[in-house]
Amino acid sequence: MKKASLWQLLRQIHADDRGAVSLETILIIGAIALPILIFLIKVGWPRIKGYFTQGLQELEAERANAIQ
Repeated sequence: MKKASLWQLLRQIHADDRGAVSLETILIIGAIALPILIFLIKVGWPRIKGYFTQGLQELEAERANAIQ
C-alpha cells in the first residue's frame, strides 16, 4: 500500500465539502442572533432588572403588613 503524500491529503480534505451546508446555516443563525443578544443586553436588561427590583421592593414593603 502506497502512503499518501501530505499534498494529496490536503487536496482531499480541501475538496471534501460534507457538512458545509450545516456550517453555513449555523453561521447565518449566529449572525442574526448576535445583534439581537447585544441589543437585549444593552437595552432590555436594565429594564428587566428595574422591573424585578421594583417588584422585590414592593414585596419587602408589604412583608411588614403580612407579619402583623
